[in-house]
Amino acid sequence: MDDNSLNKDVKNAIKVLEKGGVILYPTDTIWGIGCDATNRLAVEKIYRIKKREQNKSMIVLLDNMVHLSSYLENIPSIAYEMLLKADCPLTIIYPEAKNLAENVIAFDGSIAIRIPDNEFCQKLIRTFGKPIVSTSANFSGEPSAISFDNISANILSQMDYIVQFNQNQIIKTKPSRIVKLNKDVGFVVIRE
Repeated sequence: MDDNSLNKDVKNAIKVLEKGGVILYPTDTIWGIGCDATNRLAVEKIYRIKKREQNKSMIVLLDNMVHLSSYLENIPSIAYEMLLKADCPLTIIYPEAKNLAENVIAFDGSIAIRIPDNEFCQKLIRTFGKPIVSTSANFSGEPSAISFDNISANILSQMDYIVQFNQNQIIKTKPSRIVKLNKDVGFVVIRE
């Protein structure tokens, strides 16, 4: 897909995000369902679509480390070191989230954030100017979709916009590694 097609997809996705809609899009790991991570009603739509319990928080995507301070009260210094040394997609659960929809934040006040290494995601988030939710394009408890063809028709029918970019590509990676930071300097691995 050329740059014009990518730009058109980004533009169309942003129109939907700005109206509180839900999009289906490729990430650096798996196909994801997303919305404006600052819009409570949009986040609620995703919980309904996925039939997901509200006590299971979701991942938020940012375009770069510079924007972490806009959504976190404090950033443990170890986070920057982990992000710079990561050799695979890495989601970090940070304590003390702020400026996000309350229903995307975990009950303990934490938030899972990933900075994707993906052309579409980077351009979308940078142009949109806000973080977006990223949760697997499946019903809660079902396997993640590694290709567009693996996504159920029922999920597809509930999307406000479906990104065309990379629909024919099989993603050769697994969901991101997840680590949870403590308020001090420690962390625990949640998923390898």
